[in-house]
Amino acid sequence: MDDRRWLELACDLARLCPPSATAFSVGAVVVGADGREIARGHSRETGPHVHAEEVALAKAAPARDEPVPALRAPGTTVYTSLEPCSRRRSRPLTCTDLILAAGVPRVVFAWREPSVFVEGKGAELLLARGVEVVEMPELALRAREPNRHLLG
Repeated sequence: MDDRRWLELACDLARLCPPSATAFSVGAVVVGADGREIARGHSRETGPHVHAEEVALAKAAPARDEPVPALRAPGTTVYTSLEPCSRRRSRPLTCTDLILAAGVPRVVFAWREPSVFVEGKGAELLLARGVEVVEMPELALRAREPNRHLLG
């Protein structure tokens, strides 16, 4: 798998986010077990409170009430510039919830969610539910870049 290449793309997608003083700019890519892109998204792409993983998963599985076998296949991965959220004020489901509901078996992220808005525990929750989680901190600076204004 080319984790670095896909995660770099997710970090680049974060630069497309409309600026916000109350939310991080994040990019996400869903890649199938065959190494092909299934879907991509970025924060606020489809609405002011929509997260990147939420956008990408919605594109991959437009009918949420039906499981999508490709998302559950071993090796299918969500690449996200920021650790998937585990607490949310603006929506009923977190990105961690959405990943678990979709059955995606693997998540790769660059930057752990800092406690600017909420305390992030997405990686721990995913691991506890059997999802393979890979952190690539060597790309964290790239993921932080579009969020400089939030970090002081």
